Amino acid sequence: VQLQESGPGLVKPSQTLSLTCTVSGGSITTNYFHWTWIRQPPGKGLEWMGAITYSGSTSYSPSLKNRTSISRDTSKNQITLQLTSVTPEDTAVYYCAGKSGSTYDYWGQGTQVTVSS
Repeated sequence: VQLQESGPGLVKPSQTLSLTCTVSGGSITTNYFHWTWIRQPPGKGLEWMGAITYSGSTSYSPSLKNRTSISRDTSKNQITLQLTSVTPEDTAVYYCAGKSGSTYDYWGQGTQVTVSS
């Protein structure tokens, strides 16, 4: 299974960031899988943002819940992240990852997003 993140590398403050994770070699509806967005700001650790399950249920980080939306397109085997009202503090490498148990089985290579005017 391979994951590939895509989206704009530069976003202006107050705009909405949209990223897509395309999954190949496996289905996002495979039982028990959770598909997750994780980010890493420069010089900081990994931050779990939210996830969508194989059945379409979503969960979000409390600190980002009001600005984050995760959805899926099963026909394209894609997971989408939307983050509204971005600020420079949202500058980070954004990863999608998939797991069926307690540890992540699959990771994308990450995509750099910079928030700047």
